[in-house]
Amino acid sequence: METVQSSAVCGFFFPVWRRLRRWYACSALALVFRVLAAGWRVLWRGSALVAFLSREGILARSWRRSAACGILGIALNLPAALLHWLYRRFRPVFDGSIAASIGFGMGEQTPAAIGWLFVAIVLIPYERWNNLYSLAGFSLMLLLALAGGMRRRSLRLDVAALGPYAVCFAAAVCLAWPLSAFPQLSFRFLFFHITCMLCVLVTVSTVERADQLLRLATFAALGLALISAAGVVQRVLGVEVNASYVDLVVNKGMPGRVYAMFENPNAFAQVLVLLIPPAVGLCLGSPRWGGRITGFLAAGLGVAAILMTYGRASWVGLAAAALLFVFLWNRKLLPAMLLLGLAAVPLLPGTVFNRILTIFNLKDTSTTSRFPLYAAALRLLKYRPALGAGLGTDAVRRAVKDLNFYHGVAPFVHAHDIYLQIWAETGLLGMLSFIGAMAWSVKKAIRTVSSGACPRPVRLITIGGASALTGILVCGIADYIWNYPRVMLIFWFVVALTLSGIRIGTRAECS
Repeated sequence: METVQSSAVCGFFFPVWRRLRRWYACSALALVFRVLAAGWRVLWRGSALVAFLSREGILARSWRRSAACGILGIALNLPAALLHWLYRRFRPVFDGSIAASIGFGMGEQTPAAIGWLFVAIVLIPYERWNNLYSLAGFSLMLLLALAGGMRRRSLRLDVAALGPYAVCFAAAVCLAWPLSAFPQLSFRFLFFHITCMLCVLVTVSTVERADQLLRLATFAALGLALISAAGVVQRVLGVEVNASYVDLVVNKGMPGRVYAMFENPNAFAQVLVLLIPPAVGLCLGSPRWGGRITGFLAAGLGVAAILMTYGRASWVGLAAAALLFVFLWNRKLLPAMLLLGLAAVPLLPGTVFNRILTIFNLKDTSTTSRFPLYAAALRLLKYRPALGAGLGTDAVRRAVKDLNFYHGVAPFVHAHDIYLQIWAETGLLGMLSFIGAMAWSVKKAIRTVSSGACPRPVRLITIGGASALTGILVCGIADYIWNYPRVMLIFWFVVALTLSGIRIGTRAECS
């Protein structure tokens, strides 16, 4: 650092920077900004938004002490309790066994195993991917957690940390299969959701310390860096333009859209929206240079790759995530961020800038083709508002076809909107509980990171997780982000990462 400070470059710029700061501090512009900031603080503290974010609802307050939470916790932890009783009954045998000691040790390292599993999940190419891999992987993670809890009574599945709305959504998903109009079509989708449930429950329950959360975020950043690098290499090697992904008339001259390991460029872009904000949180919050560099490289490669996907909804989602991240991290930087964003627009590649301009262009068929999809989904919801068609895109597609609700040109695959699609699959209860779960998670994250007791690494990673969820939910207005089960699993992994940060931060606040 002394070498840098004594260099010729710093010797020139530091005095200039100090003069500019002194000039700005005494200028009329600074006075105007200070008055505006003071007025904004008064309005913000007394606003309805602050009241909403700071207030915890009756259901959320009473959830941890409720009979439903207690009974569910006892039921899910019954195998662990029986294993722990077995361990105490035959403790000398287990303590003297090398195999048992290895099993207990592996069980207590479940967060690291989840990290390695996540890297494997994101790296497997689409043509070699099988959704059984993730189901088997997180089933194994559950067994590891049970093995760790056999010796440690404190290691138990924490249902309370998930919140009431997420549990309600899980119940709605399970009910959507037997209540489906086409149960045989919905059956396989139930297992996709069970995989996600295992991911959230096991991850949140086993990540107990800040260092474990940091390690998990590092694994996520590593996965992001590798798939982003694959996308960049794909661009260098060249990608064939696919007319089904872009209107070739409105987007004339645009190159092929990269997709890395995910077949579809929109799916790849959605994964990047989910993983870039936690990588930024790791970069800013890690106490070690290794974590900072990993987060920085991963986020940089991710931003480069998401530009190459040409996914407009994902660009908007990432912008929303960036706004929330900066707001929660350091609100004073928001004006500078907005100015830098505007200054960067002329520096964008021409094809990217032109793609941005097509967002509201009704001549773009990739935009106008969504309207018949929305109309068909709304007709279905009007026909079956309470139950929907049944779990999974197959059931919704079959119902729309049988009832002749879709009158578009392109095939109906899904509603192209996550809220309409969830409602169509799981009914009104599923849609409301999903919105409640996301709102509860983001609100709880905001309250946790606003506490002075929350450790800095936990705070930054939790901000990254909450920002990623906000961004992808914005993206979900124009796309169904769960069309690929692997992307749905990555979505719930980020939910688990966020809830783990909330759990650790809340414990730090209470201690």
